[in-house]
Amino acid sequence: MKTPELVPWPGGSSQSPATGEGESRTQVLASYGLDELEDDPELERIVRFAARLCETPIAIISMVEKERQRFLALKGLKERETPRSVSFCAYAMLAGEVMEVADATQDPRFADNALVTGDPSIRFYAGQPLVSDDGVPLGSLCVIDTAPRPHGLTALQREGLEVLGLAVMRRLGSRRADLEARAELEQSEAQLRALADSIPAIAWSADENGKFDYFNKHLLDFTGREENYHGEAFHPEDLKAASVAWQESLRTGEPYEIEHRMCRHDGEYRWMIARAVPLRDQQGKIIRWFGTAVDIHDLHAMADARDLLARELSHRIKNIFAVVCGLITLSVRKHPEHAEFAEGLMGRIRALGRAHEFVRPGDTEGPRDTLGGLLQQLFAPYGSGDYGRVRIDGYDLPINPRAATPLALVFHELATNSAKYGALSTDAGHIDLDVRDGGDTVFFCWNEVGGPPPPKDIDQATGFGTRLVDTSITGQLGGQWERKWREDGLLVEIEVSRKVLAASGS
Repeated sequence: MKTPELVPWPGGSSQSPATGEGESRTQVLASYGLDELEDDPELERIVRFAARLCETPIAIISMVEKERQRFLALKGLKERETPRSVSFCAYAMLAGEVMEVADATQDPRFADNALVTGDPSIRFYAGQPLVSDDGVPLGSLCVIDTAPRPHGLTALQREGLEVLGLAVMRRLGSRRADLEARAELEQSEAQLRALADSIPAIAWSADENGKFDYFNKHLLDFTGREENYHGEAFHPEDLKAASVAWQESLRTGEPYEIEHRMCRHDGEYRWMIARAVPLRDQQGKIIRWFGTAVDIHDLHAMADARDLLARELSHRIKNIFAVVCGLITLSVRKHPEHAEFAEGLMGRIRALGRAHEFVRPGDTEGPRDTLGGLLQQLFAPYGSGDYGRVRIDGYDLPINPRAATPLALVFHELATNSAKYGALSTDAGHIDLDVRDGGDTVFFCWNEVGGPPPPKDIDQATGFGTRLVDTSITGQLGGQWERKWREDGLLVEIEVSRKVLAASGS
C-alpha cells in the first residue's frame, strides 16, 4: 500500500498536497466538459461495479479542481462536491498507483478531516489516480468504507480498480476528443461563414430535400431581409419559373441555373443569376445543395443597350439594300441595255437581304439560327414542303451568323442559274438538296432533276457567278466544291468546314 509523502498546502496548511495548480491544469480540466459528464450512464455503471468489486458502500469518480472536488458519478453519497481542503482524492491523484488508507483515524493526514470526524465517517479509502494523456492529474476513482480495513484491498480488487480507472479515462478521453472535434468543426464553419460573407454575392445552402437552412450576410445587405426561405424577395412574375426550375433540379439532381429579378433593400428589382450544385456522398446520394445569386442587372442593361444599337444598325442596313436596289432600277431605266446585268445584281442583293433578315438581332419569328431555317428562307420563292421546287433533306445544325452571307450567295447563284438554264427553267424540274454530317465537315449535294440537257460548252463557263460561288466556298467557308454536268441535270457537291459553318458551342 503506497502512502504519498505529506506536502504542505500553499499558505502553510497541511490539509492538502500542492499540485502545481495553474492555468494549464485548469484548462485541461475544462477541456473535458465536466458539466455534461455528471451522472453520465457509463460512469455511473463504473462506480456501481467498483463498489461491488471492492465490497464498499461508497464509490466515487472525483475531479479535483482548484477550490473543490466535484463528483461526476457516485454511489452511497448525496453530496455532489466538497471543499478541496478535505479531499482524499487530491492525494490519490498524485500517487501513481492505487492509494490506500487502512484507517483514516490513525493517519495524521486525515485524522482531523471533517469527512472522518463527521459524515460520511470515512475509515477505509482506496483511490485509483485519474491522469490525462498529457500527464496532468485530474482526480481519482475511489471506494470508501465506514469500517477500517487493516489488510486493505485484495490483489484482484486493486487490479480491478486500476482497470476501471482506465475505463474512466477512456470515457473522459472520448468526451474530450468529441469536444475538440466539435470545436474544430465550429471553427471551420465560422471560417466558411466568414468566407461566404466576404464574397459579393448571395450564398445559401439547403438540405437534400431542398429546405433552405443558411443564407450569408450579403442577403441581408442586399435585400434587408435575413432570410428568403419562400422567395419573399423574388419578383412576383419570376417566382413561379424559379420554383419550377428548383423543383426540377431536386427531382433530377441536375445543377440549378436561372435568371430572375430580386427586390433590393431600396425597392428596386435587380436581375440576378442564381446557380446551385448538389453535394453527394460516396454512394452518389445528394446530401446538400450549395448555391449563389449574383447581381447581373448592369450586364442586362448593357446587353439591352447593345441589342437596341444592333437593331438600329440592322434597320439601317436593310434600308441600304433597298436604296441600292432602287438606284439600280433608276439607272436601268436610262440604260435598258444593262437590264439583264442589273437584274442579276439585284438578285444577289436580295439574297444578301434575306440572309441579313435571317440573322438580324431581335428577330424571333420563323426558324432562327439554323442551317435549315436559312435554306428554307432562301428557297421560299420556289415553294415549300413536298411541293416545293427545291426539296431540302438531311442534317441541320445551328449556324454561325458570319456564315449566312456566303451561304446565301452560293445557293442564290445555284438557284438563279437553275432558273435560267437548269431544272427550275422547266415546269417539271426540281432540285433535291441533301445535307449530310461529315464530322468535321458538312456535305451538300445539289441534284437537279428534270431539266434540259446542258450546253456542249458548259464546262468552259467561268462567269462572274461561278467565281462568286468559288470565292464564297473556298475562301469564306473553308471548303471545296465540284460540278458534274449530266444529261438529266447538274450535280454540285460542296464540302465546307463544320467549325466555320456552325455556331459557337454546337
